[in-house]
Amino acid sequence: MTTRVGPTTDPRSRVDGLGWVSRAVFPDDRVGLTVGGALPAGHQAVARYAVVPSVARARFLVPLGSSRAGAASLLAYNALRPPKVRALRAVLGGLARFGQVGLAPFPTLTVSVPAGASAAELLLTERLAADLGGAPLLAACGVRPPDPNAKPTLQLFTADGHPRGYAKIGWNDATRALVTAEAAALRALRAVTGVPDHPTPPGLLTETAWAGQVVAVIEPLPPGVRGVPVDDPPRIAALLAVARRGAPAGTPRPLAGSTFLTRLAGLADRAAAAEPAGARAVAAVSALGRRHGDTRVEFGHWHGDWVPWNLGWHAGQLVAWDWEHSGPDVPVGFDLAHDAFQRALVLRGESADAAASAVDGHLGRHGDRLGLDAAQRRLVADAYLVEMWLRTWRLADAGAGWNAALHPALLDVIEKRHSG
Repeated sequence: MTTRVGPTTDPRSRVDGLGWVSRAVFPDDRVGLTVGGALPAGHQAVARYAVVPSVARARFLVPLGSSRAGAASLLAYNALRPPKVRALRAVLGGLARFGQVGLAPFPTLTVSVPAGASAAELLLTERLAADLGGAPLLAACGVRPPDPNAKPTLQLFTADGHPRGYAKIGWNDATRALVTAEAAALRALRAVTGVPDHPTPPGLLTETAWAGQVVAVIEPLPPGVRGVPVDDPPRIAALLAVARRGAPAGTPRPLAGSTFLTRLAGLADRAAAAEPAGARAVAAVSALGRRHGDTRVEFGHWHGDWVPWNLGWHAGQLVAWDWEHSGPDVPVGFDLAHDAFQRALVLRGESADAAASAVDGHLGRHGDRLGLDAAQRRLVADAYLVEMWLRTWRLADAGAGWNAALHPALLDVIEKRHSG
């Protein structure tokens, strides 16, 4: 390992969000990062960013190489953001139209490389520009508190402010797995173009391994996309289209002996070998098989994170993004269950127990439109909750840490349901 260049103004030494993002985007020690200091000896500047609103409270890194790209990084897709964030970005976007002069009140982060060094070798933005055809690109990046389950994302723009893509960076085991899974899902979804009622996914532009990271560049959303209201009713036709991918309804099969139940059992065994609470997951999967083994249900694909904030409308067509938890061979109805669970847990701040009850209510109100009878609805709800705890463990085991809202509370909920 070489010694990192640059003075103490290098933000990569920080323990906050700016430090975390800087280390992910500029991992090579030969790259110099300075805020308000002199460049390292023998270096030349290759990019500059406005740190908004300050180094201590950084929220955005806005590129200063093009006023159009800087403004676009703050204004693009603003309709999808909460009102307060939208208003702030509108103001900053107006300032960015004046380039470095407009953003002068904010600190400047300067990126430099040794004279004569290959920028494409040292800088992710340069590498991605080469992969995407060679036209120069500028990158913007949101800054948030360090989160082992989150992926720093570069918004890529051409100099004239045209959005080119979103580069998601998998930087630890958990996020590398998520980025890889989304790339695989988007490749597979190319085959479902034109399927009636299927939501439009963004395309996968490129996927690459770089500096120990996994990076997937996702196609920009349509410029006029609008968010789905958080209280919108479920779109059953779209859920069925995702589950079946243009195929006819599948023949219901018993839960016992299914590859789905076998997969859960395998994950639970792995959890038990790595984590004391995993033994409870093994028991939960066994109880699921005893309780619902004879129930027949249709199996299919699911989006994996079907929630209003991952959905939008454009030109009368539903658009869905963030497919990183997508997968095949789950009971049809999982996306409906997830929608209810996350609305309760995230939007309303309810407990895991209350969120599980919301799943029961949602399936009770809408499950018949998916062809689910009472026994199948109970299977879907119970199986989904086990699936969710195993997802929680899998992310924690990969370095993301436990979701305190789901562990151990969700195991308690599962055990209560199986004993009732």
